[in-house]
Parts: sequence; C-alpha cells; structure tokens
Amino acid sequence: MQQFLSNPVQLGQILQSARKARKLTQAAVAQALGLSQSRLSVLEMDPRSITFEQLMALVNLYGLRLQLLDKENSAPTKAAW
Repeated sequence: MQQFLSNPVQLGQILQSARKARKLTQAAVAQALGLSQSRLSVLEMDPRSITFEQLMALVNLYGLRLQLLDKENSAPTKAAW
C-alpha cells in the first residue's frame, strides 16, 4: 500500500491506522517509545510537532517504510540491490 502525504493531518491518520492494524494500543506504543500515552495521542491527532526520531521510531515499530520522491518523477522505482 502506498500513501502520499500532502498535509500533516494525513500523517497522523496513517500512523493511527497502522497502529490499529497491528492491534496495538496507544499505551503499548507509548511505552515502547518512552512517551506518555497522551503525547502519542497528540501526535496522532496533530502530528505537526513530531520529531524525526519519533517518526522513524513509529515507522519502524509499525513495519512501515518512509520514502521521499520527486514530485515530477513520483513513480516508485525498484531498488537496484
């Protein structure tokens, strides 16, 4: 599944959906990342204040991959390795 982001709210929705798809509670994820449950809730509802470290930790915990592409050449390519 590929999803493209055009605003911060979408990031929160994707993170929340990924957490729920893995049947994880906010409390369990927050504990795994060393955050409070309320902080994780804020990140899902309004992720504008998420740090890169927090984002990468969530991406890894949820088994996601973060990929950046040029807008003009947005078709994903296969890795050559």
